Parts: sequence; structure tokens; C-alpha cells
Amino acid sequence: QVQLVESGGGLVQPGGSLRLSCAASGSLFSVYSMGWYGQAPGKQRELVATITSSGRTNYADSVKGRFTISRANAEKTVYLQMNSLKPEDTAVYYCRATWAMNDYWGQGTQVTVSS
Repeated sequence: QVQLVESGGGLVQPGGSLRLSCAASGSLFSVYSMGWYGQAPGKQRELVATITSSGRTNYADSVKGRFTISRANAEKTVYLQMNSLKPEDTAVYYCRATWAMNDYWGQGTQVTVSS
């Protein structure tokens, strides 16, 4: 069993930055692929960025060059550095851990980009 707790969301002006964190409990964190997903009001949850156990990353086209996903296995934490934020980045951001048949989600953290 893995529990995921996101933090770091908040209100930021356009062009600003935020760093989201996802802290995991349980064992074998290093084998999990980790991901961040965003769900804007009235829309479906969408992939933002993922990172595999070996460190390979993947990004949605809309965030390439602005967001960076990283992981610290010793700390059982995955991060999402969000730069040059736009109003359209406003969403609840969820952390996800997947490995074999295991699939876990966090509760989400709200990011609002507004002046």
C-alpha cells in the first residue's frame, strides 16, 4: 500500500513559479513510475508529466519547457517545478504512483494562476 500526499499548491500570478511536492509512504518507492496530472474545472484529468523508475521523463506538449518533474528516491518524494505559469495551468494537480498492477493517487493540491 502506498499513500501519496501532495503539497505546494496555491495562488500565483501569471509568469510566476510554484514547486509541487508529493510525499509517498510505504516501501519500494524507487520501483514506481510517478506522475503529475491536472484537472481543470469541468474538464477531465490529464497527464502533465511522468518520470519512470530509471528517471526517464515525459511531458504534455502544453508544459514542455516550463515544467520539470524530478524524484528523490531516498526521500520518497516526487516534485513538479512549474515556471512561467499561465492562467490555463489552473487546476487541481494530482500525484500518481504506478507499478505492475498497483495504481495509487493522492488527494490533489489546488493551483490557481490569476492576477
